[in-house]
Amino acid sequence: MHPGPPRFCTVGEAVELAPRHPEPDASYAWSTLERPDGSDLPVGSNAVVHVEPDAAGTYRFELEAPDGRYEQTVRAFPDPRRSVRFELPAAALPDHDPADVSVIGPFNDHLVGRDRPRLEDDTYVYETRLPPGSRRFAYVVGENVGDAVWDDVVVPGPGRPRLALAGEVCEGELVVTADAEPGTDSEYDASDLDIEYVVDDRDRSDLPPDALSVTDGVARIDRDAIEGTVRLHAVAVGERHSVADCLDIRVAADGTPEIRRPTEPPEWARDTVVYEIFVRSFTHEASFDALERRVPYLAHLGVDCVWLTPILAGPTTHGYHTTDYFETASDLGTREDFQSFVDRCHDAGIRVVFDLVINHTAREHPAFDMSAAGVPEYRDWYVWESLESAGLEESDLESELEDTDRRASNAPPSRKLRGREREVAQYYFDWRGIPNLNYDSLAVRAFVLSVVDEWADVVDGYRCDVAWAVPHGFWKEVRDRVRERDPEFLLLDESIPRDPDFQEGEFDVHYDTTLYDTLRDIGTGDRPAAALLEAATAPEREGFPDRSLHMRYVENHDEPRYLEECSADALRAAAAATCTLPGIPLIYYGQERGAIEYRGPMPWEGDGDLTAFHRELIEARAESAALSGGEFDTLEYETDSDAAVAFARTDSSGSESEGVIVALNFGSEPATVRVRLSEGVEGGLEVDGENEDEATDLVSGTRVPIDRDGDAKTVSFPVADVVVLETTV
Repeated sequence: MHPGPPRFCTVGEAVELAPRHPEPDASYAWSTLERPDGSDLPVGSNAVVHVEPDAAGTYRFELEAPDGRYEQTVRAFPDPRRSVRFELPAAALPDHDPADVSVIGPFNDHLVGRDRPRLEDDTYVYETRLPPGSRRFAYVVGENVGDAVWDDVVVPGPGRPRLALAGEVCEGELVVTADAEPGTDSEYDASDLDIEYVVDDRDRSDLPPDALSVTDGVARIDRDAIEGTVRLHAVAVGERHSVADCLDIRVAADGTPEIRRPTEPPEWARDTVVYEIFVRSFTHEASFDALERRVPYLAHLGVDCVWLTPILAGPTTHGYHTTDYFETASDLGTREDFQSFVDRCHDAGIRVVFDLVINHTAREHPAFDMSAAGVPEYRDWYVWESLESAGLEESDLESELEDTDRRASNAPPSRKLRGREREVAQYYFDWRGIPNLNYDSLAVRAFVLSVVDEWADVVDGYRCDVAWAVPHGFWKEVRDRVRERDPEFLLLDESIPRDPDFQEGEFDVHYDTTLYDTLRDIGTGDRPAAALLEAATAPEREGFPDRSLHMRYVENHDEPRYLEECSADALRAAAAATCTLPGIPLIYYGQERGAIEYRGPMPWEGDGDLTAFHRELIEARAESAALSGGEFDTLEYETDSDAAVAFARTDSSGSESEGVIVALNFGSEPATVRVRLSEGVEGGLEVDGENEDEATDLVSGTRVPIDRDGDAKTVSFPVADVVVLETTV
């Protein structure tokens, strides 16, 4: 029941502390053992508490649980937040009453009606404090989220540093070194960064206090002092702190220390290609059996991982409103049918990722019925708020309360218990049909953990829906839980926009929202293709460590099809970008066949040429170590079109180094790209035998004419959509 690893945060940032593997009916109590000077931070009396450090320094809390007492460390760093204004001309919104306008964004978990702007000279203004970086927000009239006006504002200031740990045994000591890089716009050099090490509270009894020493950022542990397991966490600290890294040090039966890296993604995920299937649209029959009979198509396409939209019981076609977490949807088939599909995928070398929806349930879930009715065991399963807290008044509900079937009319979910004012179940955006689960409830935590356990042995990973709204501490517990069962289990988070804090002992793969937006803007002509280069390196600027993986996608089940907004030529280049940039490519079903309906039927009789093109991209990526796992490099290049761009990939992990140059063209007419090979590519171009005027495109397999401009280091070549040329390194 230990609450888990040490937590790293900033002053003013709330941290949730909770027992693991909780017993819902047991008693738990938190107390404070240590806090920094100047702090008078209280700790609540509930089993799950939310502490908000009020001074920088180290806090130590104790949890009294039925099976003992446990300590947990919280390290708080100075508050990096700065004042920011969200502004919008009132005329940009549809006709409205100013009293109905609110502001939403990641800063308030997209809760409509909570934060109201003021009106200054026909401009709405909302002020708050946020950390440096690009911050997204929207102005909404009422709950008309579909008509919300979105924008971004950049909060100036340094980015977060980045850190990676390495360990080895040297002369009776375990030596841990830290590779640290300063954040964007930081005044610190790498050598100026402090490295702070924290021993996991769960392992303090296995390591004497004097066994760990730190000098100049290098930690040393006496090998003979290690008993059992020692998890060593660390952060790099400049103006801000990095995402923490961790080494798991265990002593084998023969006394040899074994060093593990629990924050690393599964090895198979580094070069996988994911195919998302909207389960009720991929086949006419919409069943597991029908899916199983299409596995040869997936194998032929070359993908090796399938993500299915939710398959559990619920009232919707998309499946994100769950009514039973332990049974498959009856229209799709039985659990045995699903297992047969998974087995068929495994036989074909394809892993299966399950869509885990645990932020909320359907409004029709039995637990919500009982919570709304005030059944004691379920009363706190959901987040119930007063009308005032929800930004509502009784008059806002009057018409809905008169409906005999409030669910059919999509009225806000509410309840009226004896002796209490009416309450509203919390929901994000305008999602009235999916009320939020209450993770302050031990019963909810225990229930959701049983759901995690239920399917973890069946599939190869979880795509976690609305991951941004579930507490960090719970995700850390989920990761430890599934990795104990399967060290290669994958966790993919839906956090939009992505957030490096979800990398800290939680998720392996993150939605690349930055690249997605950039590919759309390039495809519509709103930005030049060169914007791709900035998007490709955004994870570094955002504070993600190098070990993080990012899912590169053109479209998915929540977004319009690329072809609805962009040309077929742009789609080919965009798909090529996802397969040639670092990260994990995602193909949304039908993308490869020219689909134009974002959840429509799979166009089996669609664009065969486009399908072949996707196959070629996947094959080229699989056969090139530089494309599947190489470093991203910029190139000195010129082009006769703003729709074209070029970059390089290099891989030095094998016995022989490998490099490629990649050129993309989003335009409808061929572009000429002129590349200077001396920067980013240390060598020349691989040519076809004695013919130095041609080179082979690794995607199409065709020969590409090369113009050397009289200079061996400068080459020009035509690009229709994508060209990938091998270089000597």
